[in-house]
Amino acid sequence: MPTDLLRLVQWLSPAFPTGGFAYSHGMEQAINDGVVKDAGSAQAWIADVLRIGAGWSDAVLLSRARDGEDLRDIARALAPSAERLRETEEQGAAFAATVTALGVPVDPQPLPLAIGVASRSLELTTAQVTALFLHGFAGNLVACATRFVPLGQTPGQRVLQALHPLIDDLAERASTAPVSAIASASIAGDLAAMRHETLDVRIFKT
Repeated sequence: MPTDLLRLVQWLSPAFPTGGFAYSHGMEQAINDGVVKDAGSAQAWIADVLRIGAGWSDAVLLSRARDGEDLRDIARALAPSAERLRETEEQGAAFAATVTALGVPVDPQPLPLAIGVASRSLELTTAQVTALFLHGFAGNLVACATRFVPLGQTPGQRVLQALHPLIDDLAERASTAPVSAIASASIAGDLAAMRHETLDVRIFKT
């Protein structure tokens, strides 16, 4: 197995200290509202976030960052709420600090950009890098639903497996998409993230 692929898997692993487990991307609010309540609704929610929300936007940002574009201002402007901005900046800063300590210098910046910059050193295709990034993002949301709906481990893994074709398609398309292809229509997710800021009892930061 190529060393570069193993390195990327390490960077995107739940064990890598970005603190991804602390962020629900608004899903905690959706669970609290009863919108996400079982495997089917969890899968639909995550699929929408991937296809028409931050998943697609971040995939394009990562892909273009690999090409050398500096998109920090755009990445920050795309965050629809204070918590979503915190989510991408805090995780990006943690990722950058750790890969820098491992010998790949990266400045603090929103997470997809930090991963895009770091992955320039890897002999992998942009589609491969983007697919594993999206898989890690989806996996974190599945873990949230597994614990707090709760789904249970096996149903949660079925949800993640069912998302593989979508992740593969999005990664392939994002690998060649221009910045102008970024768009978002995940209104329910964005509103949930905003409402989460005032949720009385919170487990997650976002």
